Order: sequence, then structure tokens, then C-alpha cells
Amino acid sequence: MRLAFARTLAIFASLLVFSLVSPPVNASSRPACECSTPSIDRLQQWLASGEGTTVPPTGNLLVRQGHGYAAKVTFLNAEWHVVVVWLGNQFEAQADLSHSAGFWLTYRATGDLYVQLRPASHWSGGDKWLTLVPSTRGKLVTKFFSFKSRDWTSLPELGTPAYSFASALTEARGLVFVGKTPNELEFRGLRVDGYRPPCL
Repeated sequence: MRLAFARTLAIFASLLVFSLVSPPVNASSRPACECSTPSIDRLQQWLASGEGTTVPPTGNLLVRQGHGYAAKVTFLNAEWHVVVVWLGNQFEAQADLSHSAGFWLTYRATGDLYVQLRPASHWSGGDKWLTLVPSTRGKLVTKFFSFKSRDWTSLPELGTPAYSFASALTEARGLVFVGKTPNELEFRGLRVDGYRPPCL
């Protein structure tokens, strides 16, 4: 009887720890109803910007993948490459993510890269807040990226942002993936906690 009670207590303790360390789960962590045109979690604009040598070099990266879509791009050469995701599906749109815990990214990557949070008022240039998107060695994984300011930094090579990370969250225009090394990338999901992109 004592052994059974000890096992029950151990299971309860493990569930409690899991609930404390796991990212929040709500409607944003579940697949969203897709748009009538190609999208990934209602995000319709996955764009190769033409910065850096990429395949494809420019344009929307969405391709049919099973019953849905994936965004696929290859970074070539040792130079900065840029892939843009507009959070409101058009350049002029922006979102207030100040109450969001972060986002879930389903992706595969053969090398490390970064994702920048770019605000509407400071869109251009490389001097942005960013966080590491680690290599998956080509495996498909889902990873949670927190919007806690301590998890975001800048790179001396790209410059220091002249604005706070907290202010960037209030006027988020896009998530921009950047990398300086060759990389084969595939994105299958991007769900922002508490935010539902508007279909166009």
C-alpha cells in the first residue's frame, strides 16, 4: 500500500513540474483554420527578400506539402540571407504581441540561424532584436520561442537596436529569419500565442 501511494505521489509531482516548465497551451498552440489561399497557420507571406544567395532567389516560398503547405528555401554561400514573414499578411499591417508568451515554430534546418522581431517603426536594417534558431540537423522539430526579453539579444555585426524589445512587441510587423551560413530550411508551422493572423 505504501508503494502504491509513493508511485501516485511521484506521478503527481512529475505532472506538477511539467505544468510549471512547459510553455502555455491555448488556441494558438493548436492548428489554425487555414486561409483559402496557400498559408501556414494562416500566414500567407513567406518571402525570400533577395538579400543573400538563396534558392529560390525571391518571391513566396510556399509549396504544396501533403494536404497543406511548407515554406522551403536554401541559403547558399557565407553571406547574410533574409526570409520575411509578415504577421498581418501585408507589409502595412502590425500586431500587438505584448501579451503573447511567444511562438511555436515547426521547422527543419541543417544549420543555425536567427529570427528577428521587426517592428513597424524600425523595419529596415539589421540592427534588430533576435534569438537563435538552432539547427535540427535536418530533422523536423517543433520548438517554443519565448517573448521574454532576456531570451532576445543583438549581434555586434548587425548593430544594436535603438529601441527596446518591449516596444517592438507592441508594433510587430514581421518575423525575419536571417543566417550567414549555407542552410537547407523548411518551415511547416508558426503559431503565435494569443494571435490569429487575418487571411487576405
